[in-house]
Parts: sequence; C-alpha cells; structure tokens
Amino acid sequence: MSSSLVAYDDSDSETETEKAEVPNTSSRQTSHPSSSVNRVQYPAPGSLGTKSTYEMQPTENTDSSGTSAVCEDPPEHYAQNNNTDLISPRCRRAYSGHTALCMSYKNCEQTSSSSTNSGNGVSQKRIHKDSTTAIKGIRPYIPKRLRQENSSMPEKKESDQRHSSDCDVKLGLSGEQTLRKISELIKPYLGSKYKLTEVPKSLIFYMSKHSGPVNEIQWCPVREQSHMLLSASMDKTVKVWNAVDTGWCLKTYSCHSCAVRAARWSSCGRRILSGGFDSMLHLTDVETGKQIFSSKNEFRISTLKFHPTESNIFICGGFSPEVKAWDVRTSKVLRVYKAAVQQTLDILFLPEGREFLTSTDAVSRDSADRTIIAWDFQSSAKISNQIFHERYTCPSLTLHPKESMFVAQTNGNYMALFSAQRPYRINKKKRYEGHKVEGFAVGCEFSPDGTLLVTGSSDGKVFFYNYHTARIIRTLSAHKEACVSAIFHPVLPSLLATCDWAGEIKIWQ
Repeated sequence: MSSSLVAYDDSDSETETEKAEVPNTSSRQTSHPSSSVNRVQYPAPGSLGTKSTYEMQPTENTDSSGTSAVCEDPPEHYAQNNNTDLISPRCRRAYSGHTALCMSYKNCEQTSSSSTNSGNGVSQKRIHKDSTTAIKGIRPYIPKRLRQENSSMPEKKESDQRHSSDCDVKLGLSGEQTLRKISELIKPYLGSKYKLTEVPKSLIFYMSKHSGPVNEIQWCPVREQSHMLLSASMDKTVKVWNAVDTGWCLKTYSCHSCAVRAARWSSCGRRILSGGFDSMLHLTDVETGKQIFSSKNEFRISTLKFHPTESNIFICGGFSPEVKAWDVRTSKVLRVYKAAVQQTLDILFLPEGREFLTSTDAVSRDSADRTIIAWDFQSSAKISNQIFHERYTCPSLTLHPKESMFVAQTNGNYMALFSAQRPYRINKKKRYEGHKVEGFAVGCEFSPDGTLLVTGSSDGKVFFYNYHTARIIRTLSAHKEACVSAIFHPVLPSLLATCDWAGEIKIWQ
C-alpha cells in the first residue's frame, strides 16, 4: 500500500515538473510545427500503482495567435467520473500570445491513441469529436454573411434544379470547343472593312435538326464570334449553330413549353433572349444554359428587340394591345406602350434608340390606320400612327445600315420604303415587288453595305433586289416550303443564311 502511494507521489512530482515546462514547450511547438511528440506521464485510469505514458501531439491547425493547449487532468478525478465527459476544473492553460484553449483528459487520450499510429514524428491534426464539452443552451456565433449564404443554399439548389429541368441544354458535336473559338475563315476579314456584297449561288451547309418550322434566325453580332447562328423554332427549342466552318449544331436550349416565336442575341454575344407562345421571357447564358432572367408575361410573345444603346433593356410585343419595355437587371417592366390594336407583329428601333416603330394587325376598311406606329421611347407617347395608308399589314420591318431609311414587308406581296425621320414619309417611286408573302411572317434584310435587299417568299424562293433601282437581280430556289427569313453574314461577304417553314436551315455562298 505504501509503495503505491510512493509511486503516486513520484508521478505527481513528475507532472508538476512537466507543468512548469509547458509554456516553453508550447512556444517551441508554435515556432516548430513539425517537432517531435511531447510525452506526458500519467497513471492509468483505475490503477493508481502503475505508471503509463500518454502521448499528445501539437496540432497544426492552431489559432492565428499561435495558441496551443496542454491538458492535465488528475487521475483520481477521472477515476471517480469514469462514465461522464466533464472538463476538469484543474485543467491548466498554456498561453502563447493572448488566447487560451482548454482540453479534457479524455480528448487527450483519444488524440494520443490516434497519433501513435503515425510513428514518423510528424505533427498531425487533432480531431475534436467531443460534442458534450460545449455548454448546452448556448449557440455559437455565426457571422451574418455565413447565415445568408446558408439560408440561400436551398434556394440556389432549387433554382439550379429548376434551370436544369426547364432549360435543358444539349451539347452538339464538339460544341464546347468551337463555341468561343474564332473561325479561321473570319480572321482575315476582322481587320478590314466589309467589301462589296455579291449574290450567293452555291449551297454550303444543309441543317435540318429542327422538327418544326423555323421562325427566326440571326448571326451573332460580335464579329469575332459571328460564326454562330441562332435559330428559334416551333419545336419549342432554340439552337446555336456553327454555320461557317462545319454546319454542326453546337447547343440546343429547351427553355420553353410552347413554340418559340422570337429569339435575339445580346450585344455581347453571351446571352440569348427568347420569347414564345407560352408567354415566357428567358434570358439564357450561352455557355452554361442558366437562365439569367426569366419572367411570365401577360400575353403570348411574337417579337422582341434589344435596345441599340442600352444593352440591359429590351422591348417585347405580341398578342396584346400593349408593348412593354423590360429591364433585365431589375426584372421589372420600365414602360408600357398602349395602342388600340390586337397584335404587334414586329418592332424596329430607329438610330440612337430614341424612337422605335411597331407594326400591328390593325386594318380598317379603306386604310391601314395604326398599321405602323412611331413611339417615343422615354415618354411612351405616340409620335405618329399615320405612316402607312394601304390596306396591308406589315409582318416585318428592317433598317438600312447606312441611310436614314427603313423598309416594311407587306402582305400585298411587295416591300415599301420609308424615311426614318419625321414624318416618316413613304417613297412612292420605289416598290420592291415580285415575291409572295401570302400571310407568312416573311422577313426582309439589307446587306451590310446597303446595296442589296433580300427577302424570302412563300413559294420557297429567295429574291435579291437592287436597293437603288428596286429591280430583281437574282432569284434563288432555296426551299420547297415557305422561306420566312434570309440574312447576310455581318463579316463574310456574300454569305447568306435562309430558313423555311419545314424546319430547314441552309447556308449559301
């Protein structure tokens, strides 16, 4: 009995010497994280007469002030409370700087048993698994930024799931590689001005991935990325094509639940704005397919256009007497333009974006009052509704690239020329006729140099008119079904894209 007491006294004296040396070892540990293991001698729990050595390693994950903790729990206290996990009131703290940490004897034992498996002398991180050491009823402080991030995580997950389900993106053959790559055919023309446009004659690519009629096509407005062609179809999809190099479909966006009537590139070429008969507006990122802006409209959408100078604002119209201007940044309607009509067919911004035109389906018995309406963009006021006085609706409008003139496609199987300045008078001496419209939303477009005017036809042909003489230069038998759109490439001369009511897209040169 006396020997056991002597052994206890010896161990106690040894621990006292170790306690005196703790501050120095802690400073050494903070200065040398990879130091060897420090040994602290304690008698084994439950047997006071034998000595046992426990190892404790300094943690690498110390505080910024370089703190370390030494746990010295007396063995008799641990033997008495063998079934409880309590922090010893006699737990001393080793200070290195201004912060102190305290650790229970049981945690030291658990970390020592895990640290002995390394055997290489390199310091390792201690895993603190004792959750009962925290005081019950007190929650740890969480910064406001972390609380906001944690609260927004479920919303982000739900929105990501909604995006993935509502806007399914299908990657075409090598689509990710050629999406942002500059075409070798376009590079020689980037540093030079656009040359004289020639009438295309031969077919280069035939693309027929759409299962429904193609309503609209548009080249990317960024010159370096103008190899991409955008198409909107009645099959509820929007596609991006490499229409210069390969003719492959790069990506397919399935954001709409009904037919997509209109789709436009943003000025930066990284986003696509689309609207359809599901009354939804979607602004989609081209690369990721995520919806940056999405809103439910009050009417079915038939046309939309970005503002020429303010890239975050666009105007949409459709089966409603109202035309709305939206701001993508706030997802709200900026202005509403009201007219006594039933449907807006097309929208055209005039130079500088201060005024814009809308073509409607309002036709009276003897005149087409309100067929073309001029609006002031800022005040939402009507400038004029007495522009076109004939009994035909105008399904599309286009602006001349150099002169202050615009052309209106009419259902009278001709195109009328107007002045883009007030009072927007019609040029009665020029009339571009010879093609057929017959109720289709046939589009028309000027060549980049303004010398040619191209339009589709309901019989599948493409007509090329001389802008100055209004004569037909050439007729191209492009499609079997109605050709609803024909547009010139903005960089490459004499490169033309056409689409028809059967879902086919063709590239001509």
